[in-house]
Amino acid sequence: MDNLNYLEILPLSGITKYANGHPSDGVPFSGCPRVHPSDKSKMFLVKDPLGSEPKVLEFNLEDILFVEENPSAVTEAGESVPMVKLWIKRGAVGVVLEPFEVA
Repeated sequence: MDNLNYLEILPLSGITKYANGHPSDGVPFSGCPRVHPSDKSKMFLVKDPLGSEPKVLEFNLEDILFVEENPSAVTEAGESVPMVKLWIKRGAVGVVLEPFEVA
């Protein structure tokens, strides 16, 4: 099972969205939210989940300042993929997970 398929079977992240508007000290990241499989204080955001080269970002939940719902993406099979825009605290540390083939 490849990394993206593994993330697809995880439940969606249950982050609560705020209604007061996005913060001025945040940096936006868009993608599909996923629950971290082993650390409940973190989450994954899959950027461009239906593209040819999706990227997986990891953030601490405490660094999320604001969440906006974006229109869902739709797969070729007609399945809906929820999309959000996360506003991450400026200066926070995120991790880019990049799969590679061991040759």
